[in-house]
Amino acid sequence: MNASTLAGQPGQQPPISAQSAQAEDRLYARVTRRLITFLFIGYVFAFIDRTNVGFAKLGMQADLGFSEAVFGLGAGIFFVSYFLLEVPSNMMLARFGARRWIARILITWGLLSVATLLVKTPTQFYIVRFLLGAAEAGFFPGVMLYLTQWYPAQRRGRVITLFMAAIPVGSILGGIVSGWILSHFANSTLLAGWQWLFLLEGAPAVIMGVIALWYLDDSIAKASWLSDAEKQVLQSHVAADQQQTVTHNVGQAMRSPLVWLLAVINFTFLAGVTLVFWMPSMLREAGVKDTMQIGWMVAAPYALAVVGMLVLGRTSDRWRERRWHTVVPGLVCALGLAAMPSAMGNPTLLLLASLAALGGNVVGNALYWNLPTAVLSGAAAAVGIAFINAFGQMAGFLGPTVFGKLFAMTGSPAAGLYLLSGVIALGSLSVLLISRRLVDR
Repeated sequence: MNASTLAGQPGQQPPISAQSAQAEDRLYARVTRRLITFLFIGYVFAFIDRTNVGFAKLGMQADLGFSEAVFGLGAGIFFVSYFLLEVPSNMMLARFGARRWIARILITWGLLSVATLLVKTPTQFYIVRFLLGAAEAGFFPGVMLYLTQWYPAQRRGRVITLFMAAIPVGSILGGIVSGWILSHFANSTLLAGWQWLFLLEGAPAVIMGVIALWYLDDSIAKASWLSDAEKQVLQSHVAADQQQTVTHNVGQAMRSPLVWLLAVINFTFLAGVTLVFWMPSMLREAGVKDTMQIGWMVAAPYALAVVGMLVLGRTSDRWRERRWHTVVPGLVCALGLAAMPSAMGNPTLLLLASLAALGGNVVGNALYWNLPTAVLSGAAAAVGIAFINAFGQMAGFLGPTVFGKLFAMTGSPAAGLYLLSGVIALGSLSVLLISRRLVDR
């Protein structure tokens, strides 16, 4: 493969023949197999370890005597430290390199997830969840930054949705595996079922962190598995892509109304994570008693979301359309949330509403990330993407906290569900305030 034929000069997009286009497709497919497979598996464990407390709640709440408000605050406080440390974490990744920093993130969050099995009091619960958020901070925005260093915008739609398919896959596996662990270890005398859950689901992240130290590469230039010609092809497209972004330094990114709009939209989408923490217990209240069955029912919306993400990620790239691909799944989520209070007494109707609510939220959130990665480059990308995601993570704290308090005050999840529905609908429609010129490429 001739680098001059495929790449032209760095910073400029060369004409591409059918033959060279196929060669580039094969090269990017190889990069994707190498990078995205590993990062995907890591994010599967990330999502399992941050949300498995919703399943642990089925036994943990009774054993430890935690109220709905205590549980809501403990579930949400994860996102406070996540918010505080996400921007510094991305700056550390830029300084120390993806290989070492992603490995550090994986190892520390895995150890802290395991440590949750030692919790006895609300204070201990708050502390370990706070530290878990601090440990995981930076993984997602770090990966988003990492992808901008390997893929141009016109290829990132499929890649981002493929990576973010880890959310529904993690939820599917987390639901099934968590249900099995709670059922299988229900009569264990060594540890309670919920303690086994934290042990068995936290340990894989530590193993992944050790593997990351020798598997990941900090940049295209350091990838020993690529030839010099292949490196030049990849680097030329990244350089050309970055010339089309609108912000080029940290100060511009933080003062940009567009960055703040993107942060608010992300906040509204991430408010939907609240439902994850209460879905297992809502299904139990609706009459589903078997934990394995609850696990399968929680997994179902995410199975649907995997299909939606892969299909819409492909059409978003093919049509070069980003806004409506984000808006429509968000509105589907809002409608599903609004329908849930009327379905509380019927497990089948509750499941159908959750297909729309959880499925739409996951798909919309995945497609959303085509927007900030199309706008930001260079130093602005390291800080801007981290800030956008960090701001959004505050919804992960406020959502469960407010939902838990409303639940405790009213004795019903209805008020919280209606509030979530309105917030997500507003955020989805706000996407249309972003100019097509900036993101549809």
